[in-house]
Amino acid sequence: MDKILKNSWALFLGMSFIALSYAFQGSLLGVRAVQEQFSLTSTGFMMSGYFVGYFIGAKTIPNIIGTVGHIRAFAAFASIASASVLVHSILINPFTWFILRVVTGISMVSLYTIAESWLNDRSSNKNRGSVLSIYMIVIYGSMAFGMFFLNFSSPENFEPFILVSLLMSLSLIPILLTKRKAPTFKKITGMSLKELYRTSPMGVVSSFFYGVIQAALFTLLAVYAASMNFSIFEISLVTFLLAISGALSQWPIGKLSDIFDRRLVIIYSTFAAALFSLFAMFSSGQMYLPEGLATTKIWFYIFIVLFSVASLPMFAVIIAHTNDFLTKEKFVVAGAGLQFTFGLGAMSGPFACSLFMDFVGPNGFFIYLSVFHVLIGVFGIYRMNVRSTKQNPDSQFTPLPESITPLGMELNPVTEAIPEPPRKFDEFRKSLERRLREMNVFVNLKKESGTVENPTSESK
Repeated sequence: MDKILKNSWALFLGMSFIALSYAFQGSLLGVRAVQEQFSLTSTGFMMSGYFVGYFIGAKTIPNIIGTVGHIRAFAAFASIASASVLVHSILINPFTWFILRVVTGISMVSLYTIAESWLNDRSSNKNRGSVLSIYMIVIYGSMAFGMFFLNFSSPENFEPFILVSLLMSLSLIPILLTKRKAPTFKKITGMSLKELYRTSPMGVVSSFFYGVIQAALFTLLAVYAASMNFSIFEISLVTFLLAISGALSQWPIGKLSDIFDRRLVIIYSTFAAALFSLFAMFSSGQMYLPEGLATTKIWFYIFIVLFSVASLPMFAVIIAHTNDFLTKEKFVVAGAGLQFTFGLGAMSGPFACSLFMDFVGPNGFFIYLSVFHVLIGVFGIYRMNVRSTKQNPDSQFTPLPESITPLGMELNPVTEAIPEPPRKFDEFRKSLERRLREMNVFVNLKKESGTVENPTSESK
């Protein structure tokens, strides 16, 4: 563990600043949108821009990194993300903010891809599990504490936007000053949707619905809380509890999925999440009853925690379930394919949820989450009646953050990626081949000039 931290502390520190700024920015924009009296539909449309950009960036960034290299790409996209945050405080308009969110999404997926490919380069089959664990702690822990920066200054001021930009800029320092040479970038392509669906219909359908849920959850929870007249501290506390409880529940839910049928774990988890979502909605309604009938906000916090415990580990279980029907060599490409499916759902999640909230009121937020969780459970029950479970000794649960990229999938220790040949040996091999070619040319020239005697005639 000490060696991992020594070799990769700069990357982890840089990623902590990125996660801090990402979480802070998402909550800040949601609260500011409510204060600016954006309609719920406009707010959902604006917030969905991030996932549109994330989806676009996941397709284009490999070519950019391959062209200009890791260092230049990281510096460019961190600077773009930092600048786009400041523009939010100048041009206050839902459509403008949508464009800026698209730019932020492209920049963020680029930064995640670069950092995760670097971590892959610094990992071996022996320590990839430890590297992924530290990465999980850094991402979720930073996101959780980033929510409390909402209390730095009122969202109506420009200072919070400057702070987000500052945090993003600080992420440049440790990564650009790292001594180790940037890794050789390798592009990972996912399975086609048709092939992936044939392999695991449950994996494809549930990852799509899960993308719809998670995108709406992380972008509109602060909007919902602000609409329900929560204070800035209470909003930051709710979003903090969501992130931290989801991170802590990854391991116990994952262990259960290794013991029992993963589809059963998904079904129980998704129905529990749907139930706790409705409980959270009812508890929030009870808070504003006349004095003597009103309940404390503590119940709302408890149900948010229970919802997060049931919901947030599900994506990693879905990936593990899909891997149950694959050989180890296809784990990474299948994970990339599920990320693609997740992204398709995530692009529509915030906008669709905001439309529903606009139609039925703020509590439509929890109804929306509950409905899509139920859809996952119903489809899971159907698949259990159609297909029996498959025991695959190569497949096991590994906690993964939702933001992980296809390259980050290789940090999963069960994939056991084949290491690249050592560079020194590769250089020696090329040098030897070059010398052999030169010797062959020299011998051929000697033969043509007649200075090389025929060894057969000499023996005669």
